[in-house]
Amino acid sequence: MAENAKAHGKRVFHLNIGQPDILTPQAALQAVKDKTIPVLEYSPAEGIWSYRQKLTGYYKKYNVDLTPNQIMITTGASEAVYFTLLACLEAGENILMPEPFYANYNGFAHMAGVEVRTVTSTIDTGFALPSAAEIERHLTSDTKAILICNPNNPTGTFYPKETLEELAIIVKKYDLFLIVDEVYREFCYDGQAFVSALTIQGIEENVIVIDSISKRYSACGARVGALVTRNESVLSAINRYAMLRLGAPALGQLLGEALLDIDDSYLEAVKVEYNLRRMTVYNRLQQMEGVTSYLPGGAFYCFAKFPVDDADRFCQWLLEEFEYNGATVMLSPGAAFYVTPGLGKDEVRIAYVINVEALEMAMDCLERALEVYPGRKEVSSLQLAVAQ
Repeated sequence: MAENAKAHGKRVFHLNIGQPDILTPQAALQAVKDKTIPVLEYSPAEGIWSYRQKLTGYYKKYNVDLTPNQIMITTGASEAVYFTLLACLEAGENILMPEPFYANYNGFAHMAGVEVRTVTSTIDTGFALPSAAEIERHLTSDTKAILICNPNNPTGTFYPKETLEELAIIVKKYDLFLIVDEVYREFCYDGQAFVSALTIQGIEENVIVIDSISKRYSACGARVGALVTRNESVLSAINRYAMLRLGAPALGQLLGEALLDIDDSYLEAVKVEYNLRRMTVYNRLQQMEGVTSYLPGGAFYCFAKFPVDDADRFCQWLLEEFEYNGATVMLSPGAAFYVTPGLGKDEVRIAYVINVEALEMAMDCLERALEVYPGRKEVSSLQLAVAQ
């Protein structure tokens, strides 16, 4: 639909996908170009040694002491998630996640024959993780793992150390795996300090961290991720899957290694830029009548509840029938991030990955679209007061 809209002359503001417009560090790209590569060989199944060695220094910045053998390089974070599910759960067992969650987790679970169970978080709390008691209530004898993303995709929610420690109690009590997708760890706002699950004491053998260079360095096309754990049995099992696919992208790993030489000022500047974008979207949403949102604590996403009959229909209408000043907006309908039927029907995910000037124009489009959408639902003054 978006491509068709562009073909008809519309400008489409892409707020539907986590593809940043931030420049990839050019010095790292140049370092790869400058390498002499007589033969582009398969990389080792577990990843290039020098890259894994260098990554131990990166993780040390987050108070995580590792050896290179506790880091496995994967074809993006996606492969790391899939390999983890294959290695840690048998077909028919289940994994518990807070919903809404990154939709691809569901796909990987389906491929692995793993059932997804969910505990629901809600927009009125900024999608904070439900209580430990509520989480325990959703466990079954077939639950073998809990999976969270911190900071969260799709909600932008930040989980502090206290939340991780509460999860650790459950993980230890039921001997579960705690799988934490930490690809957005650099992007935490309002002075909140990121704490890796790898630092939580008492569950060292239970924790598996998923990582990637895609968002951190705006290098999504490199397809280089990492799986990090101190559990030797898990690493051994995953290595078997890794050998089946031979090796992760060698050029991407060379880029990943070069990126570790980039000065910290790059990521500091990127974080400042994302914070500007975060506040732009938050402030604009707060001004739109009938819209419910919150200030996300991390990553570069937020959810919003719109006064519409159906978010999926609204998002389609935006691309097929609406334009404002020659432009429209592409969003991700919220229902795709839930398992529970009916949830997210009037919600969308917004990825604030375009520059502030473009974001303002996108918000102009969105505000006008919500005013004229044929399926708009009227919001009572009481509902509006609660939302604000």
